[in-house]
Amino acid sequence: MTRSVRSLLARTLALAVAAVALHTSSARAQQPATPAPDNGPKVGDMAPDFTLPGATKDGVTAEPIKLSSLKGQTVVIAFFPRVRTSGCTAQMNSYRDQYATLFNGGKGVTVLAVSTDSASQQASWATEANFPVTFVSDVAGTLGAPYDVMVERNGQKFMRRVLFVVGPDGRIKHVMRPFRELAADSYTELKAAVEKASAGK
Repeated sequence: MTRSVRSLLARTLALAVAAVALHTSSARAQQPATPAPDNGPKVGDMAPDFTLPGATKDGVTAEPIKLSSLKGQTVVIAFFPRVRTSGCTAQMNSYRDQYATLFNGGKGVTVLAVSTDSASQQASWATEANFPVTFVSDVAGTLGAPYDVMVERNGQKFMRRVLFVVGPDGRIKHVMRPFRELAADSYTELKAAVEKASAGK
């Protein structure tokens, strides 16, 4: 083999190696970032307690909402980003329209919808839309750490759309992270989780 042929082969091999390296690097760059670990409570954990202002379709509640006072009931804690936004409106409309089937019409089941909106904003929205759930106002985002639901954008705090089903014993029975408000099977899963928790399973 002549020196020129060997030189040509060496250059060709070097170009091939460089192309493979470039392709590998590009593929890695296109891969989605590893999702952040879920640091919120898991199934079987006691649900972190809280005491916060509340609101219903009848207005701001006279007394704050305290999770531990609801022991003995199945409690659905539904964190959502913001009142009057399209996704949140679709979610709460579904809760209202399917209230009898999803939440046994409120018999033994309490739904707490939590956001960083003020209680007065929540009450106004609930009154206009006739939402049957209880809203919880967490303006300061104090539930963000224990439930791992907080996100901050442009200096504003929002809740991620995450849902916890808490059994009558105060323990987490089911977690939906995220809760996909536009997917029909999300409501099927929620209904099954509430029924199972209410049955003590």
